[in-house]
Amino acid sequence: MSEFYSQENHGPYSEYSLGDFETENGDVIKDCKLAYSTFGTLNEDKSNAIVLTVMFSGTNKAMEAYVGEDLALDPSKYFIVIPNQLGNGLSTSPNNADPSQRGPNFPELTIGDDIRAQHRLLTEEFGVTGIELVLGWSMGAQQAYEWCVRHPELVKRAAPIGGTAKVYPNNAMFVDVYSVALRSDPAWDGGNYADSSQVSNGMKRLAHIFALMGLSPEFYRLKMWEKLGFGSLDEMMAGFWEAWFAPMDPNVLLSMAGKWKAGDVTKYSGKSLEETLGNLNSKVYVMPFQEDMMFPLDDFQMEQSLIPYSELRPIPTLLGHFGMLGLFPEDFKFINDTLKDLLKN
Repeated sequence: MSEFYSQENHGPYSEYSLGDFETENGDVIKDCKLAYSTFGTLNEDKSNAIVLTVMFSGTNKAMEAYVGEDLALDPSKYFIVIPNQLGNGLSTSPNNADPSQRGPNFPELTIGDDIRAQHRLLTEEFGVTGIELVLGWSMGAQQAYEWCVRHPELVKRAAPIGGTAKVYPNNAMFVDVYSVALRSDPAWDGGNYADSSQVSNGMKRLAHIFALMGLSPEFYRLKMWEKLGFGSLDEMMAGFWEAWFAPMDPNVLLSMAGKWKAGDVTKYSGKSLEETLGNLNSKVYVMPFQEDMMFPLDDFQMEQSLIPYSELRPIPTLLGHFGMLGLFPEDFKFINDTLKDLLKN
């Protein structure tokens, strides 16, 4: 088991027991646990919850920068829950599941499985009666849309950031490319490696694909890696992209990748995308990154046009899809200010 996925690196977090959890694909995850962190306190009628969902490769720790007094996600006003994805390395995953389900034997998951688990956490463990806001970045945005479709009675507002309600062919191909790059390392061995560090070449290949698509071309043309403290592009490749993915478990990333590629809210509704999004009753700020090469702006404009109570709020950053990390202070401020505006609405 990788030491990366630990309380030391990602805590404090708690675990909620889901028991033997039946997935939407018909498998059963034995003794399934959902890892999560919380901030703030529920009000008397338990209606002041905010759900901040987690992206591909990420954990609760990666999103906690957006939680704090005087920020939009203010724990003095709201009860903020950051649930980890199933399969993300902290919740029950290929690296820590029952021995019979570890590695390549881990069951296939869906975004819907995440929302079913999160709904149980909020309602069974905490008795939540209302969600002021559900938001998330990238795969977190997929989860935010799924929350709106499945639980309109709970979700008042939503902010899907840098992710769509349905994965379109160009994005699905991107998932295929980085997954194939990871698996191309002979050490991956069908997911049967003894230690994740053995698959270092595959992880580097995956990291380089994210470097290509994760930031805008102008970021590289203007050598903006210097603004982040790197002396050269090679330094940034090694010190940021490769370093980001190096400690992670390949099977964990592939588990999340499968969910990402299959993301589609119409699978639950059984209706067209137009009708599914047209039936949303939450106030929604659709928040794409203007220079995102993974998720083109046109996809967001199309989806936003279908959502009745929605606004398009593009995020202007040359960091492209990775503007959410707040590496440039102006990006963090724009996102936080937009969320404050949504919560006032």
